[in-house]
Amino acid sequence: MKALLIFNPKAANGRAIKNLKKIQHLLLKKGIDPHIKLTECRGHGIELVEKEDLKNYDAVLSAGGDGTLFETLNGLFRNKSVEKKPPIGIIPIGTGNAFVRDMNLKTGDFESAIEIISNGKKKQVDVGKFTTGKETYYYLNIVGLGFVSDVNGLAHKLKIFGNISYSVAVFIKLIPLHTYRVKLIIDGKEIERENIFVEVSNSRYTSNFLMAPDAKIDDGYLDITLLNKTTRRRMIAAFPKIFTGEHIKLPEVETFKAKKLEIITEKNKILTPDGEMIGTSPVKIECLNKACEVFWR
Repeated sequence: MKALLIFNPKAANGRAIKNLKKIQHLLLKKGIDPHIKLTECRGHGIELVEKEDLKNYDAVLSAGGDGTLFETLNGLFRNKSVEKKPPIGIIPIGTGNAFVRDMNLKTGDFESAIEIISNGKKKQVDVGKFTTGKETYYYLNIVGLGFVSDVNGLAHKLKIFGNISYSVAVFIKLIPLHTYRVKLIIDGKEIERENIFVEVSNSRYTSNFLMAPDAKIDDGYLDITLLNKTTRRRMIAAFPKIFTGEHIKLPEVETFKAKKLEIITEKNKILTPDGEMIGTSPVKIECLNKACEVFWR
C-alpha cells in the first residue's frame, strides 16, 4: 500500500515529531510505504492534500490531532485529481483526538492505529459540510459556537495541560457566562432560543466529553445539542454529567437530529469545527451521508 502521510510535527505540544521515525518504521513493517509531508502552519495540510496527485496513492493518512484530520479531510474534498477519493487513515498523536474515540482508540496509540490501517477494513462514514460566508468546509467530528467556541479558543492556549486542557478551560469560561439569541432552521422547522452554546455533532465525543451519546457516524443525520439559558451554579453541578452523556436529560438541554440546518445569531459568533477556529455565524450545515471512507476496526 502506498500512502500520503500528512504529519503535524507540532502536534502534542511539539512532542509528535519524536515519533516520526517510529511511525515510519511501523508503517513500512506493515507493508505501507508512506510519502511524508510535514505541515508547517495552520491550513497547510489542506494545501498539501489538495495539490497532490492522489492517483499515486492507495490511502491518505493523517498523523496529528483533530485539527490535522480536519485539514486532511478538507484537502481531500478539494482535490480534483481523482473521482473516487482514497480512504483516510488516522494516526492519533495530537492533544485532542476526539473522533477516534468512536473507534475505541486513544490519543498516542499509534501502534493500534497503524494495525487498523494495515488490516485494511474500512467504513463509509458521514461528513458534515458547512458554509460560512463564501467558504465551504467539511468535518468529521463537530462544529460548535457560543460557549464551546470560547472554551476551545482558551483550550488552545492551555495545551500545556494536555488532555484536560478543555476541562480546565470550561471552568475558567464559566466565570463570565454569556447567553445570546439564536435562531435555528432544522430541516425546515424554525426555533428560537436564549442560548449558551450550539453544537452540531457527527460523532459522539467532543474532547473527553460524551456530547452526543446518540450520534451515529453513518446514519445520515447530524446530532444537535443546545444548552439554553441557565445559571452558573447549575452548569457547574451538571458538568460531570457531560462525561457520561447524562447531560442530555437536563431541562436546559435540547437535542435534535437533522439532515440540514441553518444557525443565525444577532451578532456573528465564531465557529469551532473539529477544534479549529474558522468562520462565523450565520452558517449552513448539512450531512453528507457516507461521503468518506475511513480505515476502521
